[in-house]
Amino acid sequence: MAGSDALLKQLLRAEEIGVRLEIVAGLPIWEAQPLLRHQEQVDRIRASIHPRAPADQAGCGCFHIADIYIQFPDGSLKRPDISIFCARPLDEDTAVTTVPEAVIEVISKGYEAKDLEIGPRFYLSQGVKDVIVFDPYTLVVLHARRDGAKRLVSPAHLLLECGCELIV
Repeated sequence: MAGSDALLKQLLRAEEIGVRLEIVAGLPIWEAQPLLRHQEQVDRIRASIHPRAPADQAGCGCFHIADIYIQFPDGSLKRPDISIFCARPLDEDTAVTTVPEAVIEVISKGYEAKDLEIGPRFYLSQGVKDVIVFDPYTLVVLHARRDGAKRLVSPAHLLLECGCELIV
């Protein structure tokens, strides 16, 4: 764990120069810090996330958080735009090691390959049940699961395997 803490500290230092770094299957991937359009879409989507079941029934609490480092089972460190968990992850001072139920990526111009070609396959291979990629320029929504993927047009109402609902 000490090695991953040192790596996380190095990745966080990249923020000082305006770069987001991730390590996926040993491959470093970088992206410029998100711009206003991107952040507005993240906020809009997060505001729509809620449990399908009433709050008094046991189920997923649809805890969502933006832009946190997650250390996946293979050791990769990624920062999904939005991660959805059924309960708040326990990790507070290091990368979260709980695999999210779902992740949502909002595409930034120039980084389409990172989110469309690398992201969905990687997340699904690590146990994420729902992967959503939204392109705010074309309004295309890709919703990928283990059993396949579908393309929708925003606004799209989605029901996740964990029981959360949202509008992308």
